Amino acid sequence: MSGAARPAAADPAWVRRLVIAAALALAVVIFLMPLAAVFNEALRRGIEPALAAIVEEDAQAAIWLSLLVAAIAVPVNTIGGIAAAWAVAKFDFVGKRLLITLIELPFSVSPVISGLVYVLLFGAQGFFGTWLRDHDIQIIFALPGLVLATIFVTFPFVARTLIPLMQEQGRDEEEAAATLGAGGWQIFRRVTLPNVKWALLSGVLLCNARAMGEFGAVSVVSGHIRGQTNTMPLHVEILYNEYMFVGAFAVASLLALLGVVTLIAKALLEVLAGRRMGEAA
Repeated sequence: MSGAARPAAADPAWVRRLVIAAALALAVVIFLMPLAAVFNEALRRGIEPALAAIVEEDAQAAIWLSLLVAAIAVPVNTIGGIAAAWAVAKFDFVGKRLLITLIELPFSVSPVISGLVYVLLFGAQGFFGTWLRDHDIQIIFALPGLVLATIFVTFPFVARTLIPLMQEQGRDEEEAAATLGAGGWQIFRRVTLPNVKWALLSGVLLCNARAMGEFGAVSVVSGHIRGQTNTMPLHVEILYNEYMFVGAFAVASLLALLGVVTLIAKALLEVLAGRRMGEAA
């Protein structure tokens, strides 16, 4: 057996331990230490100043705006992601490769560029700017712009979570249900959705975490209007630039907690899904 094909278990114990130790050390330096630093700075002067910074009026407005944007963007992307994944995995059609490319586009385009695109389209001097102004419709520097930018950036998470699983499962069950006379909605509700529900929940969690923490695209279209268009990440930036470090890190700690909770929930879902699959087998 060649060295390239040799299983990892055949390596000496010290090699495995060294690789594991290096991976753990890298994780501690890159992830755990910055996370600990955020909470340390937030609580540097005690818990009361940190709580005061969180319940402050502008901070509350930023938190509620982030929740509202996520509450709109995540369901839209959930529906769109399911539809896109179903189309890619279950059907053959002209333009399938293009659809996959479009799904992955937000991963390859800078969020700042995507925000600028919306400004060019819907800004005062944009392509639709005159028409929007004549009809008293404001998208940029308002909630609609924040939602559009967030939807663009977070769209791939649900679709890219579902596509590999749906492709692996194939089309046999759907085709069998169709042969028995089931309609499209029945096939989706009773066959497709139960098979992907755990992956769907995982994708929704990731989409929500990114929606709450998005900065680049939202920063471009928000206008940074304090108390009106500032989401949590933008509020953190403003507080930090004003040298209000306790408040900045207190709000940042909420975002960090969101990320930690999301990862824990995702891990639990994967464990639960693995157990269900084992029981089914």
